[in-house]
Amino acid sequence: MPKTSLTEEQVYGNEENIQLLISGLYTQWRNTKQDRGGFMFTLGTDEAKQGGQQVHENNVQAALDKYSNALNASNSSLAEQWNKRWPVITAAAKAAYYAQSNSLKAQARFIRATLTFELAMLWGPIPIIDQENMQEARQPLTDVFDFIIKDLEFASEYLEETQSDKNIPTKGAALALLGKIYLYAPEETGFRDYERAISYFDQVIPKYALLDNYADLFNTTLDQNSSESIYAFQFVNMSPDNNMAQHHAGSRAVADLDGNTYFGGYDLIMPTDYYANDQADGGVWEPGDTRKLASIRYDFTLPDGRIPTITWTGQQDELGPHTRKFEDIRTQGVQNFWYSGGLIYYLRLADILLCKAECLNELNQTNEAIQLLNTTVRKRAFGGTIPDGYSWEGISKEDLQERIMDERIRELAFEGWRRMDLIRTGKLVEYVSERNPWAKAEGTLQEFHNRYPIPESEIKQNDMINEEDQNPGY
Repeated sequence: MPKTSLTEEQVYGNEENIQLLISGLYTQWRNTKQDRGGFMFTLGTDEAKQGGQQVHENNVQAALDKYSNALNASNSSLAEQWNKRWPVITAAAKAAYYAQSNSLKAQARFIRATLTFELAMLWGPIPIIDQENMQEARQPLTDVFDFIIKDLEFASEYLEETQSDKNIPTKGAALALLGKIYLYAPEETGFRDYERAISYFDQVIPKYALLDNYADLFNTTLDQNSSESIYAFQFVNMSPDNNMAQHHAGSRAVADLDGNTYFGGYDLIMPTDYYANDQADGGVWEPGDTRKLASIRYDFTLPDGRIPTITWTGQQDELGPHTRKFEDIRTQGVQNFWYSGGLIYYLRLADILLCKAECLNELNQTNEAIQLLNTTVRKRAFGGTIPDGYSWEGISKEDLQERIMDERIRELAFEGWRRMDLIRTGKLVEYVSERNPWAKAEGTLQEFHNRYPIPESEIKQNDMINEEDQNPGY
């Protein structure tokens, strides 16, 4: 036995130590959504793009939008995200194995499931980290999703209905994610099951309620842990627990004029024209949809009336449309926008309603899907009353599939689901090659880009993953 340190069994044999470990894991999991890294997977979609100066300055990062040759195994922007997640999964696996209480096991397994799901959707077959049956080689997706589902089934049984600590997920969060797994699982796994997805969604929906005003979801002066939030990453507007998101979402022209203006930033993550424009101009927005101005900033006049101008970069998009979802008005005139601290949503009711409608449509219950959307998400979008001509009716199954994808942009843009939506529906190449300006200009987006390359560092360090295990195309 070692004389100067504790063995793993001694550390994990103490339930108090496991509690502390899991508490730390929530912070590590949350911090995958913090700062620049929180947006890496949103780049290269049809809802989001990098600003011109960002593309000019960083060829490696630019590759996530361009799908250029720099999107390869040595891409450090992707490797960083891969490397952030595995230590959390590994520690969660140990906590799940050693914890005595089912409550702590459930929390650890929920965290492991969320990150395993994300990695599997974006990279394909991945290792399965289980203390009882460690599989460090890439495993078939059928086995990976079976593992995820078992984790979430356990979590849904042993998590509490409510939690005073908002960092801890509830039973509703596990049920909601289970439903999404049965919708999102690649068809080849055999786990895509619309009826089963609905069975989980129906357990979740009655427990939550949409806010009356969509904009209130992103108003940091209100309690964002509202009746609509199923699980959100908890941030505050002070270091080190600020989300830093506005720093990357706001306008450089505003930032250079006044660093304490709450909608300043540096143009990393911006709306595409498709997301920012009205349908009449080739975009996604319908007249009267209140989510448009709640989600996107078009006016950059400062609160004191000053009007910013293009900075030394000369990039016109500095004053183009920017997302508003990460603005934190509490910083106005007090501190730099770096200290934005609004919650970042992971699961909320509107997403689950949209998912259920999609499942109903896939089961040829199209009228029921339309009714669900007209009476919930779309009704709220138009302030409680859908204008004449915009209440959906008499739509074919195929048309509704397209409309739900647009509705998901209008409702959920920049909340982290779009890449997975494009992958699972087979629309990544079609939509992104036309709607993302950098991808369109490069002209190199192909089907193999539905998966990211396994990082070179992983291939070198993991004896169970070799060059021949790399995803095709890279």
